[in-house]
Order: sequence, then C-alpha cells, then structure tokens
Amino acid sequence: MGDKSVTELAGIGGALGRRLADKGFDKAYVVLGQFLLLKKDEEMFKEWLKDTVFANEREAHGCFYCLKEWCDAFL
Repeated sequence: MGDKSVTELAGIGGALGRRLADKGFDKAYVVLGQFLLLKKDEEMFKEWLKDTVFANEREAHGCFYCLKEWCDAFL
C-alpha cells in the first residue's frame, strides 16, 4: 500500500478523495486503518464511508472489497 493517495483505492474518485482528505484521510493506509478499526465489517465500513463523505453504495462497495482483498493478501 505504501504512501499511495486515497484516490488509488477502488471506488474513491476525485470528489470523494478530496472529502476524505479534508477529514484527515488523505492516504490509502489511513483509510485502511479505519477499515481495521471497524474490524473489517462490511456494513460498518460502508456506512462509515456513506456518512463521512457521502459515498454511494457502488463506491462504498468498491472500496470495501479493495481493502478486504488487500488484507486477505497481506495480513
């Protein structure tokens, strides 16, 4: 994951990336941290994204599965 921008996560485009960065989630690893704090729970993470940056279901779903696949491969 390294030092990648939050917009490199699946489902996170420019507008959502700016909203996340404005709230302190400027890097992919910071969003990964939130994902882990929420215990990799799909519903909790997707609701967090929707509530925090107004992501839609497709965007939240894409981001969740991106992080889940990364965790399955590297943790």
